[in-house]
Amino acid sequence: MIREIHTADLDDVMRMNNDNVPAVSFIERDELEQDLRLAKHALVVGDAPVRGFCTTFASGITEDLGVNYAWFTARYPHFVYLDRVVIDTAFRSQGLGELLYGEVERRIRTEAVTDLFVCEVNLQPRNDGSLRFHARLGFEQVGEQESKPGLIVATLAKRLR
Repeated sequence: MIREIHTADLDDVMRMNNDNVPAVSFIERDELEQDLRLAKHALVVGDAPVRGFCTTFASGITEDLGVNYAWFTARYPHFVYLDRVVIDTAFRSQGLGELLYGEVERRIRTEAVTDLFVCEVNLQPRNDGSLRFHARLGFEQVGEQESKPGLIVATLAKRLR
């Protein structure tokens, strides 16, 4: 049910992503393709239709991946950063987000490079559902920052021990 993102999935991934702004930032096709080239994990859940996706980046990437990735880079030498995760509206509340997170965590443990899994969630505009979801999965707030004017995020981390 969970697999790597294929080229044929890109239209679905872009639609899901851009339908969920401001919970995730808007993305153009070329940016998505670059992200996939740099990604540690680029996963989808479901086949025809794709029901959700996520992308992660390992620490140590020198390309500009934005202020949130830079925040973690300035504070932690090794981590896996969850950049984007979206479940298509029609498939929410079915445990698919938890499946994606579980698969990323399994891969992080298997790779044994780091035990630190990080991400951020909007505080302004507030995303209470995502904050509750991450707390339930064991993420803790380790800071906050203004990502861009009017957008404040909680930076979250989870140790996978």
